[in-house]
Amino acid sequence: MKKYILPILKITSCLVLTVGIFSCKNDKPAEETATLVQIKIPGFTADSAYVFVEKQVAFGPRVPNTTAHQECKNWLVQKLEGFGAKVIEQNFEAKAYTGTVLKGVNIIGQFNPAAKKRIMLNAHWDSRHIADSKLSTERRNEPILGADDGGSGVAVLLEVARQLQANPIDMGVDIIFFDAEDYGEHKEEAAATQEAEMRSMETWCLGSQYWSKNLHVSGYKPKFGILLDMVGAQNARFPKEGFSMQIAPALVDKIWKLAKAMGYGNFFVDEQLSGGITDDHYFVARNTGIPIIDIIHVSNKDGQTFGDHWHTQNDNMNIIDKRTLKVVGQVVLAVVYKEAGGSF
Repeated sequence: MKKYILPILKITSCLVLTVGIFSCKNDKPAEETATLVQIKIPGFTADSAYVFVEKQVAFGPRVPNTTAHQECKNWLVQKLEGFGAKVIEQNFEAKAYTGTVLKGVNIIGQFNPAAKKRIMLNAHWDSRHIADSKLSTERRNEPILGADDGGSGVAVLLEVARQLQANPIDMGVDIIFFDAEDYGEHKEEAAATQEAEMRSMETWCLGSQYWSKNLHVSGYKPKFGILLDMVGAQNARFPKEGFSMQIAPALVDKIWKLAKAMGYGNFFVDEQLSGGITDDHYFVARNTGIPIIDIIHVSNKDGQTFGDHWHTQNDNMNIIDKRTLKVVGQVVLAVVYKEAGGSF
């Protein structure tokens, strides 16, 4: 995941991504006619989310075309169904940069599928097929466990799903786990030219690219989406990601202000990255126009690293911190339940 951090194009009105354009959207929400409803925000259980990370890691690396991948898929479907979601398995095939044809599955859990008002929550559930970080010192050609890179975002959303079952709301919520996000080409020399960057970008996020061109519901348009990626590490920090600030700046600001008001300003830092991160939200926004933002751990303001464990064999349970899971999960729950009550 994350592959390259690209410069953001300067714009004045309509959103322009480096490889596409879609129509302008008013950052201010439409006037609500419904009366505000006081809805209690449930507490996020970090112990539960931690166990969900452990379970994924126990399957081994969740690389497409492997037994561990298939077994984890079955478990994720069962968990979402067990939490009351209507589950759609969106199967697809995609050719990786290596020439390998990947058999992927996007897993879509629908809560209140008949509700017109909907929001979308996303994470990727696959893990990297090689440990190719420049910081990697061992077993570089072997797949990684992806406890943080993949596992943490899925775990947080599984706990959100559990809370949605225990504390029902009328609003529709779609939890979508994208597959084949992390099977892209990562070469340092690929950033030499913009053309090479663009080619490399397209090798990532194959599941979200497929989903965004083949929506599970015709005309699907949630009010907004939130992508979680690498949200479980110790000492995590979540700056305002560049493409998110192009796609939905008002949404980013509202979430970061909410997090600060909740006492989490040291995690949701008031800094904007100098570039945009190639992640699932980029392709969703480019191909559908859905306003979606990325909550992702970046170690410094210039976005040159995602942590020493990223794409190494150290991305295991030792890096996972319950406090980080709690912070991200509680913020997401606050957004969901405030939106359901009309107060977000």
